[in-house]
Amino acid sequence: MMLLRWVEFLLFFVVAPVAIAVFMDPTNLFPMLFVIMLIGMVMLHLTPDFQWRSLISGWSNVTWRPIAITVAATGVTATVIMLTTAPDQMFGIIKRNPLLLLIIATFYPILSALPQEIVFRPLFFRRYEMILAPLGQKAAIVLNAAVFSLGHLMYWSPIVMIMTFFGGLIFAWAYVEKQSFPLAVILHSVAGIVLFALGMGVYFYSGNVVRPF
Repeated sequence: MMLLRWVEFLLFFVVAPVAIAVFMDPTNLFPMLFVIMLIGMVMLHLTPDFQWRSLISGWSNVTWRPIAITVAATGVTATVIMLTTAPDQMFGIIKRNPLLLLIIATFYPILSALPQEIVFRPLFFRRYEMILAPLGQKAAIVLNAAVFSLGHLMYWSPIVMIMTFFGGLIFAWAYVEKQSFPLAVILHSVAGIVLFALGMGVYFYSGNVVRPF
């Protein structure tokens, strides 16, 4: 059973994202990601002893401090990156299409942050608990951040990979240490909205993907 779980884990969290990044046409990235997310949700549903209602627990651990720190840290980091790498794109979405930012702020938490968190947090930590336990909690959180970053390899951007790694550490901390899936979703949502507001959507746009080969 342990070996089968490791094989499944590697296929889903390592082989699949690498294959998508290498072989998938960038214009088809989002439909494929949607399919991957659905597969992940089915796998989670089939995980022994998992109950969907467990995801709505942990609201008592949702506090303003980690949210404020995440917003501030994301804002400062994104500002430095944008001013250094693409100053002409700073606040680009606000300048060109503020309505689009409002739409993103409305739907990003539901259509992007929530499904990603389901796959990378409950699926990761619940379904593969037996193979993660020997690693210890802190190592499992780091591994989770690493596969979350690898899941964004399709953008072929070192900036995206680094940002999502540290974001993964924060979101995994919220889920594991604070035992709050709602907090993980909220932190993911506010971080994403801040990134888009500051213009970093240019790094997460499939039309800008350039493979290094």
